[in-house]
Amino acid sequence: MTPATGALPVVAGRRSARVVARSLFALTKPRIIELLLVTTIPTMLLAQRGLPSVRLLVFTLIGGAFAAGSANTFNCYIDRDIDAVMKRTSRRPLARKDPLAVVKPTEALIFGAVLGAASTLLLGLLVNWISAALADGAILFYVFVYTLGLKRRTASNIVIGGAAGCFPVLVGWSAVTGTVSLPAVVLFAVIFFWTPPHFWALAMKFRDDYAAANVPMLPVVAPASVVARKILFYSYVMVAATLALAPYAGWLYTVSAVLLGVWFLTEAHRLQARVASIDAAGDGGQDLAGAAAAGRPRAAATALGGLARASSAVASSAVASSAVVSSALAGTSHGAGTSHGAGPGPADDPGVAEGACAGVARPSANPAPMRLFHLSIAYLTLLFAVIAVTAVLPWGGWEALLRLF
Repeated sequence: MTPATGALPVVAGRRSARVVARSLFALTKPRIIELLLVTTIPTMLLAQRGLPSVRLLVFTLIGGAFAAGSANTFNCYIDRDIDAVMKRTSRRPLARKDPLAVVKPTEALIFGAVLGAASTLLLGLLVNWISAALADGAILFYVFVYTLGLKRRTASNIVIGGAAGCFPVLVGWSAVTGTVSLPAVVLFAVIFFWTPPHFWALAMKFRDDYAAANVPMLPVVAPASVVARKILFYSYVMVAATLALAPYAGWLYTVSAVLLGVWFLTEAHRLQARVASIDAAGDGGQDLAGAAAAGRPRAAATALGGLARASSAVASSAVASSAVVSSALAGTSHGAGTSHGAGPGPADDPGVAEGACAGVARPSANPAPMRLFHLSIAYLTLLFAVIAVTAVLPWGGWEALLRLF
């Protein structure tokens, strides 16, 4: 999700090189660099079982950033029509119309191609060609499979298309080992199953924007109860995927993954309970904040146990420290913005049934979906932080634990 990095000053008359450069930079959704830091570096540490060379780290991150910037620029080029409709993306450079446009579509297209070529050459010549091929695969998947093929056609868009955001772990692993082995595939699966709960929570909050643009995100076409149920399902699969890394990552990672998994599942159950509470109240058209004001039942979620409370406290701290990271993670797979304005309601869109995702999806005062969205960032950040720590500490593996007995 790219915050209004495209919110550049209006330029009258001749374009200055500085403003054009800033606009092109904004098209890359630059906070994707935080995503690379959160996923690629810990993966490289785990593959190395220690610290890789600084040279390898730098070239891998720069090459990966160029690849992500290329994919995001192509995405902005293709989606410039719907970006202009959706309020929170309407200030992106390509969403502006003349005379407010700073960058021309053709210029953006060329810029994206140059970034892609630079990524391929940098990774291929200075890292290895497997990493370069994987980075190219991420660009092609994001552009052709997600943006062109799925995004405007199916509610499964983010489930399949979200795989594009999983490629950085494959690039990082192959940069160190020259191959893609089972632990890298497990990390890919973790991010793959993390993406739907993360993004659907956001889409529940801002469904009207997607409805206005005729983008069939799941919360636009399905009731909130269905969305919450699917979020819970993918959350369980994601946690199971994190535990599949246990034999390789060690005991410290395993204990941390269990604690973080309990916390994440508690939050997913809490969201489902709030949705069920509104359904039980029989007022599908009213959001959670309105239900509370009217004295209607709220969620029946119980307080966390001591262990889960500790995890939640740590995670809340991570939310504050990784606020910028949240923008990058979301932007990798769907390219939404962060402005909390909403587009026209479903009544303005004949292709979307009114009240299709009743109440909880309204972009109003309801905090429930956004709570899960932000905490999902903390979850992934903490999980990969533990991976990094486990990789560099000599006592984090199973061998060290067995020596104690």
